[in-house]
Amino acid sequence: MAHIDNLIESIKDPHLRAALRAEYDKVTKNRRLGLVFDRHMPESVALPGFAIRAGEKVQVLAEGSDDPTELDGTGIWTVASVEGELARLRDGNGETREAPVSRLVATREFGDPIYPGLVSTGAVVRGGGTEGDDGGKPFHTVINAENYHALEALLFAYEGQIDAIYIDPPYNTGARDWKYNNDYVDDADPYRHSKWLSFIERRLLLAKRLLNPADSVLIVTIDEKEYARLALLLEQTFPAARIQMVSAVINPAGVSRPSSFARTDEYVFFVQFGGSRVTPLPLGDEWRLNPDDKRTTRMLWSMLIRTGTNARRVDRPNLFYPIFISEDGTTLAGAGDSVPLTTPREEILAPPGTVAVWPIRRDGTEGNWQISQDRLLAAYSKGYVRLGRFTDRGMSLSYLKAGEQKKVEDGTYEITGHRVDGSVISDTEFRSIIPGTAWRIPSHDSSRNGSNLLRAMMPDRSFPFPKSLYAVEDSLRFFVANKPDAVVLDFFAGSGTTAHAVMRLNKQDGGRRRAILVTNNEVGPDEQATLRARGLKPGDEEWEALGICDYVTKPRIRAAITGTTTTGEPIKGDYRFVDEFPMSEGFAENAEFFTLTYEDPALVSLGRRYGAIAPLLWLRAGAVGERIEKVAEEGWAIPSGAVYGVLFDTTAWGPFVAAAAKREDLTHAFIVTDSVAEYQQIVAKLNPALKTTRLYADYLRSFEINTRR
Repeated sequence: MAHIDNLIESIKDPHLRAALRAEYDKVTKNRRLGLVFDRHMPESVALPGFAIRAGEKVQVLAEGSDDPTELDGTGIWTVASVEGELARLRDGNGETREAPVSRLVATREFGDPIYPGLVSTGAVVRGGGTEGDDGGKPFHTVINAENYHALEALLFAYEGQIDAIYIDPPYNTGARDWKYNNDYVDDADPYRHSKWLSFIERRLLLAKRLLNPADSVLIVTIDEKEYARLALLLEQTFPAARIQMVSAVINPAGVSRPSSFARTDEYVFFVQFGGSRVTPLPLGDEWRLNPDDKRTTRMLWSMLIRTGTNARRVDRPNLFYPIFISEDGTTLAGAGDSVPLTTPREEILAPPGTVAVWPIRRDGTEGNWQISQDRLLAAYSKGYVRLGRFTDRGMSLSYLKAGEQKKVEDGTYEITGHRVDGSVISDTEFRSIIPGTAWRIPSHDSSRNGSNLLRAMMPDRSFPFPKSLYAVEDSLRFFVANKPDAVVLDFFAGSGTTAHAVMRLNKQDGGRRRAILVTNNEVGPDEQATLRARGLKPGDEEWEALGICDYVTKPRIRAAITGTTTTGEPIKGDYRFVDEFPMSEGFAENAEFFTLTYEDPALVSLGRRYGAIAPLLWLRAGAVGERIEKVAEEGWAIPSGAVYGVLFDTTAWGPFVAAAAKREDLTHAFIVTDSVAEYQQIVAKLNPALKTTRLYADYLRSFEINTRR
C-alpha cells in the first residue's frame, strides 16, 4: 500500500495525480478489513413499450425474437438519432450501428433517473370498509415490481417509518433460484457469491433508509450457503445495530445432502436499531429446550386428535370412537364405544339432540383420539376439555394434558372462570420469557405449516419452499407485540407469508398493523420453457398469469382474507398455535394490489400524470380511507372519506385551510408548490398536529428515483 501511495505521489501532472488518488481511495475505502467483494455492475431494467427517441438508452432484441427478455448481448446503446423506422445507435466506446426501432427495448441503468407510478390491479375489502372515519382498517399492500425500484419509490411514503422488515432473500444455492441482470446465477458462475453480495447490499442500503432508526428491526433468514458472508455484510452495512443470529429447525426430517449431514435448520438474523428490544412473551412449553425447565408461561391446550406418528385409525383402533356433542355445540354429552376396523363409522348413530364427532384428519382420513373415553369424560368433568366450532370435519376439540392439569390443581394457574362449554379459564401469565437462540419449535416446520397450509388454500397451484406461517408470526411477535399500528415490510415476499402472519397478529390483539409486500411476477425456469415451446413470451396474458405475484402471492392473500380457496371452496382445516380457529373464517382485513409503472418523462407533470402517484400519497397518509385519484378543479381536495388532503393550487389555500380545520380525523396534507416560503406560510395556518409534505409542481422533481442520491 505504501509503495502504491509513493507511486501516485510521484506523478507530476496534478490533475492526473488527484484523479488516481480519488479512484484509489474509492477502491480501498472500508475494504482493508472485513468483507471484501467485487461490486458488480448494478442491475438494469428493460422497459418494453417505452417510446424510442434520441438520447434513450436501449438494448437490441436477439435476431429472430420478439421476446423483450431475449437480447442480442451487445450491451446498452444510446440512441443518437431516429429517422423513420431506423435508429442510429452509439455505445460507450464510440462504436455505432443501426437497428430498426421495433427491435429496440428502452433500458435504465443504475443512476439513470426513473419516474415511478403505481396502478391498482384489485383489492379485497373485509376490514370495515374504506371510509376513513368509520373504523375501516388500513390496507395491506402488495406491489408487483423489481424490488430495488419499489424500495426507492417507497422511500417517499415510508423513509424512516418502517417498524420491522422481514425478508427471505434468495439463498444462492446454485440451483438457478435468482437472476442477476436478467440471467440466472447458478453454481457454474465463478462470481455467484460476489454477485449475490452486490445484489443484497444495494437493497439493504435502501432498507436502512426505510427503517425507523429510533426503534425497529430487520429480520433476515438464510441457510449455510451464505450465512457467514451475510453476517459480515450486515455488520458492515449496519455498524450501529445490534445483531444476533438464531438457529431455527424448519424441517425436522432433514434434507439430504450428498456426502454430508441432512440439513434440518436455517439461520435467522435479527438486526436491531435504536431502542428496539425483544419483548418477553407468554410462550408455550415447546419453546423450552430443557424438558425439566419449570418456567411455565401460560395454559397450553393441546389438540385432542392425535397428530404425527401412529395417528391413523388402524394404528390405535381402540381410540377411534365417537364423541357426542349437543346440537348447540356447548356440551359434551358423552362418548361411544370404540368402533372395530370392520365397522364403518356411518353405522353409528348419535343419541337424539347430539352430533357425533369423529377423529377425522386434515386430509379427510380417519385418525384417532389422544385419550380413552374414561379419561376424556373425567377430564371434561373437571373443565379440562374445550369445545371448538362445528366444521365440515365435525368439531375441533382440545384438552389439557396431564402436566397442564397438575398445574391447575397445584395452583400454578389461577382459574378465573369457565367458558360456556365448562372449560376452565386462566388469565395467569405465570412468566413471560425471552427464548434462547436455538429454536426447535414444532409449529415452525415449513412442510406442515408452510407447504401443506399453502396447499389447503391453493389446491390448484404450488410454490417451492414457503415459510411456516407460525415461524414468521413468532419472529415478528417479539418486536411488534406492543406496536398495534406497526408497519411491516417484506421485499422478497414470495408467497406472501409475511402479510398472512401480520393478519394473524392483528386478530389476536385487535391490532391495525400493515404489511407491505414487494415481489416480481417472474415465471419459474421450468414453466418458462413450457411457455416458450407454445410460442408465448413475457407480456403475454397467459405468461403473466403464471408469474409469482399473479399466480401465488395475490391469490394467497385473497384466500387468507376471504377464507375461500383459489378453486372457490371454503378452506379446510384450522389455524393452530396461539389462536385456533377455522381457516374458512378468514380475516377482517383489507388488501390492495399494485403494479409499479415506469412513467415517460416526456409526458409526466403533476397535473397530467397525478393519477400515477396518487397511490404513493395515499400510502404515505397511512393506506386507509378514500384515495384522491385526480386533480380537483377547485384546486384542492379533502374528501369526506379520506384522511388526507391535497392543495393543488396555492391560490386556493383559504378554502383548503378552512376545510382542514373542520376535520379532526385528518392526518396529512400535501401542498404543491415550488416555493419553500409559500409552503411554510400555508403550513403555519394548519393544525400543528397535521403531518405536511411539500410536492414540487413538477412531478419529475417530486418523484425522480434511481439517481444515486
